[in-house]
Amino acid sequence: MVVHLGGLASVVVFYVLILLVGIWAGRKQKSSEKSPDTEEIMLAGRNIGLLVGIFTMTATWVGGAYINGTAEQVFSTGLLACQAPLGYAISLVVGGLLFARPMRNAGYVTMLDPFQRKYGQRMGGLLFIPALLGEVFWSAAILSALGATISVIFTDVSTVASIIISATVVIIYTLFGGLYSVAYTDVVQLGFIFVGLWVTIPFAMQHVGVGDIVATWPEWRGHIEKSQIVEWIDSMLLLVFGGIPWQVYFQRVLSAKTASKAMFLSFYAAIGCIVLAIPPVLIGAIAKSTNWTMTDYDVEKDITSPEATKLILPLVLLHLCPKFVAFIGLGAVSAAVMSSADSSVLSASSMFARNVWKLVFRDQASEREVLLVMRIGILFVGIGAAGIGILVSSIYVLWYLCSDLVYVILFPQLLCVVYVPNSNTYGSLAAYITGFLFRFLIGESSLGIPKFINFGPYIPPKTLCMLISLATTLIISYTAKYVFEKRILPPKFDIFHCLVDIPSEILPLKESTTTEELQYKVIRPTTGQPYLTEPVMMINSSFSESQEVLNSYARN
Repeated sequence: MVVHLGGLASVVVFYVLILLVGIWAGRKQKSSEKSPDTEEIMLAGRNIGLLVGIFTMTATWVGGAYINGTAEQVFSTGLLACQAPLGYAISLVVGGLLFARPMRNAGYVTMLDPFQRKYGQRMGGLLFIPALLGEVFWSAAILSALGATISVIFTDVSTVASIIISATVVIIYTLFGGLYSVAYTDVVQLGFIFVGLWVTIPFAMQHVGVGDIVATWPEWRGHIEKSQIVEWIDSMLLLVFGGIPWQVYFQRVLSAKTASKAMFLSFYAAIGCIVLAIPPVLIGAIAKSTNWTMTDYDVEKDITSPEATKLILPLVLLHLCPKFVAFIGLGAVSAAVMSSADSSVLSASSMFARNVWKLVFRDQASEREVLLVMRIGILFVGIGAAGIGILVSSIYVLWYLCSDLVYVILFPQLLCVVYVPNSNTYGSLAAYITGFLFRFLIGESSLGIPKFINFGPYIPPKTLCMLISLATTLIISYTAKYVFEKRILPPKFDIFHCLVDIPSEILPLKESTTTEELQYKVIRPTTGQPYLTEPVMMINSSFSESQEVLNSYARN
């Protein structure tokens, strides 16, 4: 029991340190502006520096599931089947190349802003559903993973208690400081992950039951059967492109000082993802190279069973390392979990407060009201994620399904809203329904959903669903545009008021940075010409000059 008390004390010290850093970062935000607005809380005033930005961008995907999952995959199926590190690294590079610059240049506050500006508030609210589910189930999954990890090493601490304590710490410092607290605690947390896991590796390798991982390379390298190649490609494409349309990613992109920095932060974070995957890969290799009968592990429990495999990282810490080293590693895993959970909780509550509460239900809501709703959202999302983590046994399955919906529905929508000027609400809604329908029809065995259609052995099904969704957006958008502008259908049938029956209005939106001021105008003319949704860059220019540019654009 003394050893357990010492371990618990070390974890308590770690949690207190994280909480203090989060509160300190929150005071930094409060000292920078007496009355912080939504941009200050959600995006840290778009003032995230390079070093902190690299850490917090890396923490987008490097979390508890990333660390535990990487070790699990290397141990169970081999390195070649471990796709997350490479997939998410490429995803960050692609996101930086395609979306970081245009999204940051436009001065958006959340990922859903461009959808609501182009497709309307309610369509943006509809797209909020898969985004919200993904964030909540992701938080629940990693909190559940932390609870299981702690209960493995500290057998006298229940899974429920560890989930509640971790969620409470995350909620408190996220409530206090918003993205400032998330970003600065990410620096500490990723430092703990890197140092903590590397400290455990030499001790684990020196255990008498561990063989030479170089000699056992063929065992933990893994291989991909020909029949698995299509599935492997499908999963990799899902990680690469489905890893982009998440608020946790764009939260970091939009908090960067400039568009160029947002892009390069994505590139640096991709390197960080690969570097931080090395320790769990080695831990998985060590586990694969271990004769577990020579350890104090209960051999009556099959180490290759799904229950043991998903906890292989804490089992290595517990049975191959001295206790004090195991506690250091546990702190690293706890850090990994919290570095993901806090940003997901903030992301979901930010989208709800801005894109649903303000833009759908309460368009006259003040900044103070939006911030209050966001903080209430942080509380409810955190409690909800903890509750799901405690009560639901198949959280990862639910999160995988939500990730599929993000890939099939949100990615093609994001691609069109940024790069296809003529996409419209009709195409967006049709693609939303079509994408969801096809994803349901290809089935999901883990949830007991039967397969109604089969695309054959040589076609990646999830990617094809995504392409069908993309094609639907383009076809329906251009068809609707043609039939209304050619008056094949009268304007009164433009029920979404996005093509010809457009009410005249001017919506001023102002965002600011340290280097430039952006003045946004959405001009919706009463004719069939497209309305302006692009920002006008005002660098040392007056509002009247920008207004003249806008008027000229509208006349043309």
